[in-house]
Amino acid sequence: MTKAPEFDFIIVGAGSAGCVLADRLTECGRFTVQVIEAGGSDQKFFIKMPMGYGLTFSDARVNWKYQVEPDPGLGNRIGYWPRGKVIGGSSSINAMAYMRGLPHDFDDWAKAGATGWDWKTVQETYDALETVVEADGTSRGSGPVVVSDLKNAMSPFSRHFLDAARDLNWPVLGDLNGSAPAGQNQHPNEGMGYMRATVRNGRRWSAADAFLRPATKRHNLSVVSGARVERILTQGKLATGVRYHVNGEMRETSARREVILSAGAIDSPKLLMLSGIGPAADLRTHGIAVTLDQPQVGRGLQDHLAVSHYYWANEATLNSILGRRTGQLRAGVQYLLTRGGPLSVPVNQVSGYLRTSGASFPDVQVYCNPATYATLPDGAPRVDRDNGFLLCVQPCRPTSRGWIKLRSADPTDAPRIQPNSLSTLEDQQTAVAASHLLQRLAQSPTMRQVTRARRDPDILGMDDDVLLENFRQRAGTVFHASCTCRMGVGPDVSVTDNRLRVHGIGRLRVIDASAFPNVTSGNTNAPTMMLAARAARMVIEDNAGCPAAA
Repeated sequence: MTKAPEFDFIIVGAGSAGCVLADRLTECGRFTVQVIEAGGSDQKFFIKMPMGYGLTFSDARVNWKYQVEPDPGLGNRIGYWPRGKVIGGSSSINAMAYMRGLPHDFDDWAKAGATGWDWKTVQETYDALETVVEADGTSRGSGPVVVSDLKNAMSPFSRHFLDAARDLNWPVLGDLNGSAPAGQNQHPNEGMGYMRATVRNGRRWSAADAFLRPATKRHNLSVVSGARVERILTQGKLATGVRYHVNGEMRETSARREVILSAGAIDSPKLLMLSGIGPAADLRTHGIAVTLDQPQVGRGLQDHLAVSHYYWANEATLNSILGRRTGQLRAGVQYLLTRGGPLSVPVNQVSGYLRTSGASFPDVQVYCNPATYATLPDGAPRVDRDNGFLLCVQPCRPTSRGWIKLRSADPTDAPRIQPNSLSTLEDQQTAVAASHLLQRLAQSPTMRQVTRARRDPDILGMDDDVLLENFRQRAGTVFHASCTCRMGVGPDVSVTDNRLRVHGIGRLRVIDASAFPNVTSGNTNAPTMMLAARAARMVIEDNAGCPAAA
């Protein structure tokens, strides 16, 4: 076995969080850092082209392609959970939606024991991270994360979704991450608008682009790709390094200061358990020696579920371009020559947070896409030739909790994932209430005017019982797995403390979406990068290093 040099910090995973940490922990020059990533290069055309994520959705070269256990709440269906296996992690294969989340999400984090993670505090970190590029090309902020308003390049059909919102007296916002318009009686961010995306000059702007690539120019960063970490090395109750497999050989690296897991909500708890840190009875079942009985590792899993309904349109949508070979060719040439056109914009174009009847806060996220499409059995996308659009609703703050467990002691085996969807009465009621919002949107005057036909199943004729069953049979993940190593006040209810340190094991942290105390209301890429930026400052403070940049 070849023993690699020692580093101050070892970061497992070059995803959204790991890239941020690599940048922040190396920028002062006083620490040496090694990043170990299972995937390979992100320098691929269909990663960088914004519309290309449909082709990475099932590409095993860049995607873990996880499957979950039969889910009782969803009719025992087996869901597909893609996760990035590439430099940049899921920020290299996601839909590029940039949604901070709602203020009460983070106030609830603080109430759950993540002291110092309230909205007022995290808002400052968001502001420091972002450069916001408006549709007219002007910008504000000077952070590394480029957040672009792409409405001028979006499908003309998308304007109808906002007109439909106006029909229903739903607020229409210029920036879904902004505040409520002055004088309106609404919560911040409540309303519909064009989605902003992590796209820069017509190309995906991943965490690798924003953070890792600049950091690789520094002498104190080492990045190892194509390497699978198999366990955390410990002495007593201290993390001392990691063991990983790369290029056909096993290697070990020692950490002088800390080991940081940023492998994501699925693989961070998996790696803890493979290392003997987790529920003791489960570990012994697989013959794993128990380093620390930590019952909450892998527990508390949360995700967002959404149900979509499809409609044929009487106006041109993206189907007329992307669903036909000639249209694809024209769009491809346009993109190659100009980095513009329909391939330069994600398909998710209009979204927003809304309140169901009686809700105190916005509790549903709506998605409206100017296209209809499906995934073939081999994972390839199929865009309908005929013009269509979809309307989608997602309950924002589910209360159901699932789990992740080991399948075996073999590091190459995917873990078992059980979401336990719709396992609470509250989630079932919210699913029905969200479906009523979709019914209202579909029946708005504008949507009726542009709808040529409603496709089966038709949500408009469904009562509450049928709406719930429809949700069970058709809803699926929105790919926001989180909370499996959540922050909290102690090991009985959480895995990490409010500074992301694993309870009971020194010099070990988990910094990624698994540390969320509860899932945020919207897309999770933005809060994951925010969490990593704040956590990096804590790591530096706790190691008596230089001040962090943000």
